[in-house]
Formats: sequence, structure tokens, C-alpha cells
Amino acid sequence: MDAATLTCQTLPTQHRQLRIAVVTETYPPEVNGVAMTIGRLVGGLQARNHQIQLIRPRQSADDRAQPTATLTEHLQRGIPLPHYDGLTMGLPAKAALTRLWTLQRPDVVQIATEGPLGWSALTVANKLRLPVASDFHTNFHSYSKHYGLGLLRRAIVAYLRKFHNKADVTLVPTEGIRRELLGYGYENIEIIGRGVDTRLFHPSRRDPALRARWGVQDHEAVVLYVGRLAVEKNLALVFEAFDAMRTANPATRLVLVGDGPERAAWQTKRPDALFCGTRLGEALATHYASADVFLFPSLTDTWGNVTLEAMASGLAVVAYDCAAAEEVIRHGDTGLKAPPNDEVTFIEQAVALATDGAQRRRLGHAAAARAAQLSWDAIVDHFEAVLTRLAQPQFETLAEADWAVAARSG
Repeated sequence: MDAATLTCQTLPTQHRQLRIAVVTETYPPEVNGVAMTIGRLVGGLQARNHQIQLIRPRQSADDRAQPTATLTEHLQRGIPLPHYDGLTMGLPAKAALTRLWTLQRPDVVQIATEGPLGWSALTVANKLRLPVASDFHTNFHSYSKHYGLGLLRRAIVAYLRKFHNKADVTLVPTEGIRRELLGYGYENIEIIGRGVDTRLFHPSRRDPALRARWGVQDHEAVVLYVGRLAVEKNLALVFEAFDAMRTANPATRLVLVGDGPERAAWQTKRPDALFCGTRLGEALATHYASADVFLFPSLTDTWGNVTLEAMASGLAVVAYDCAAAEEVIRHGDTGLKAPPNDEVTFIEQAVALATDGAQRRRLGHAAAARAAQLSWDAIVDHFEAVLTRLAQPQFETLAEADWAVAARSG
């Protein structure tokens, strides 16, 4: 048997079990889009019988690893993430990762976040010649201007470009982000979209009792915002758009779901709005479905899972034409969009929904139908294919070693 034959028999092109190291600074039960996405992808890979080596910071003093048949957790030291309550940033861990990956070598490394822990993982993986996929989840260069770090924007862009160009591929959620990063000099970019759980987020979860607790009658319109209450989310535009909607139709109520550093200030300034705090699972899904219009004015999100969750819940969405909205909303059909930074048009789109219940219902129905097409299974299939492709040279090296052993013994 020659080497080529042995290689072909050793390396099936599909459904090979992978040993995947996933490095992330955030993971469920933490509440944010990155944690939710990584949790979904890891769960999908486990369901396909891949072995996951999860490396993350310890989330609290009593946080303990919770291994399963397809997952082992390796908890590292971390410190609180500035300006982001409840999250930790992993500290450098080169020595620990070198020991781990020398003893338990993964087929491929997936790095979800670009902090010190992610940089350590990238450095060690490059040294050990492990294939690496990196994720671009967060526009840190856009966030910088909101936290007094505008002067560091150029340095942040340079760091992120250097980080991701050391990986074999950088995964982004949209074509718009891909174009932006190519303009910054990024290389080897591939698009992996996002899905939505339509069994959880569904119009059937609309709850008249919850609307009654909000003080809303059947004919009144609930305007909803879901997300972090922080400066980078452009919350001022939510209130400005709502005020214009209420002027056009006084029978309108604003509900905000989420928490963050801006919550206390906005609650003081806007006692007319209802602040519900963080909601999870079925409670979150019920809050979505019990509203009528969803406003999402963020310009810093690379995706925005809340957009898809609102659509799946049957809401008429108003968003800027970027991130998830750029990919999945067809203007006037499955939602309404405004050009990025065009606040006048954003407000006009919101006002149009305030006085037109028929349009709200039409857009919401079409949005739910569009969201039903966005399966997480298809996203995980694509993600699995990318990781398998990256791991292929590792398989070939193992096959060649096996062939050499067989040749010597034969």
C-alpha cells in the first residue's frame, strides 16, 4: 500500500471527529452576544461529537470546571473588564497553554476574543504550528471613541490587524464587516453568519397579561429596545425616536430590557419609560413577542443578535443598514432601515410605524418568516467545515507518520 492510498483511507473528508481548542474571554451564563454565539457554536460542535477543550477566565471565585463527555474546561486567571460590569478579561497564560497543548495537542484552535488570553493562545498556537481560526466579534476600534480612548484608535486598529493576520483565517459575521476589515489590511477573511432560536423566539409567546402589567391596552403600541444600556449603543436615539413616535401617536409606550452603566442615568431622566432589567430565556422571549416595534440604533455591533431575536418574535424592526440588518432585512418588506448615521431617516422610519398598525403587523409577520430561515444548524455546519479544512494538514501529517511506521515495520 503506497502513501497516497494510506492517506486517502486515513483521512475521510467529512464527519471526522476533531479535537478543538476554543479560547474565549466570555462564555455562558454571561449575558452578551459573544458569549451567546460561542455557546451556540460549541454546543453545535458537541452535538456533532467533536471534542472541545474550552479555555476561558474564571468568572467568579466559586466558578468550577464542568466537564462532559465532549468538553473539558481549563479555567485561567482573569481581572474585571473595564467599563463592562460582570465580565472578566483573561490574563496571559503562555506557560499553561504550552503545557496543555504539548500534552493534549488539538487539531485546530479557535480564538474568539483578542485580549491577553487570546494573544497568549495565538502565540503558543503559532509556535506549536497549530492551525488557528480567529473571530472578529467586537468593533473595539469603534468602541474606543465612546470611552475616551479616541486617541488610541489607530493603535487599536493596528493591534487587531496584527492579531488576526497571525491566524490562518478570521471569521466575521457579515459582508459589510469583511469589506471594512479588508480596507484596514486584514487578510484571509471568511464570513460565518449567525442564527436564531425560533423555538424560543416566536410570535406565539405574546402575553396580554405582561402587556397589562406594562399598563398597555390592546390598541396601544409598545416600542422595545433590548441590549446593553451603555454609551456605545446610541441610546439617545432610542429616546429621540420614541418621543417623535409618541408625538405622532400618544398611545405608545417605551420598554427597555437590559442593564449596563447608563441605566441609572436614563431611569432618572426618563421616568416615562419602563426599565425591565436583564431578562433571559422564556422571560426574554415573552418580552420580545409582547411588543410591537423594535428600535436598534447601534453602529458599533458587528452583528446584533437582538435584531434576529426581534424579527423571530414578529416585531417590526427599525435599524441602521449595517450588521445583521444589512444582511437579513429587506427594506419595506421584512423591516425598515436607515443609512448609517442618518438619524433623521431613522426617526422618520420609526414614526411611520407609530401610526400604521397594519404596516407593523405586515412587517412583523414577514420578519418572523425570514428569521425562520436562519437556522443555527446551517451556521454550525459551515463553522465545522472551516475548522475541518484548517485541520486537514494536521491529519495529513499524522497519516504520513502512520505510513512511515507501517513501511518500517513491513
